Amino acid sequence: MSAIGGPIESISLDGRNFAVASEADVNRKLGGFENEVQSNGDGSARVIMSRVPWSLDGLTLSVDDDRGDHEYLQALVDGGDLVPVAVTLASGVVYQGVGQITGEVQYSSQNATAGVSLMGSGKLAKQ
Repeated sequence: MSAIGGPIESISLDGRNFAVASEADVNRKLGGFENEVQSNGDGSARVIMSRVPWSLDGLTLSVDDDRGDHEYLQALVDGGDLVPVAVTLASGVVYQGVGQITGEVQYSSQNATAGVSLMGSGKLAKQ
């Protein structure tokens, strides 16, 4: 069995589906912990574990003005609540979690896309 790469096919934000631009190279963090090692005076070390949210960075969503997609994305941001998120990869694998759009939602009229980043609580889990 070999690894399958490629663009994210689609993403669902609070039940609304968006296609993802095929050229988008999205970085994924599953969430959980990040570790840091700190030294002790006697030469031994200890591990400091810090919780981190899951994240998807570099998403480029297809935005349809007739559907009001840009307004929908902005309403999610304005609402401030964590919402259900489902991400379908090129391999067909689906990851789910709860999260929110972070940073700006900028619409490109030339490409009919919006660049977004997402972060959420807990872990982004494979279904």
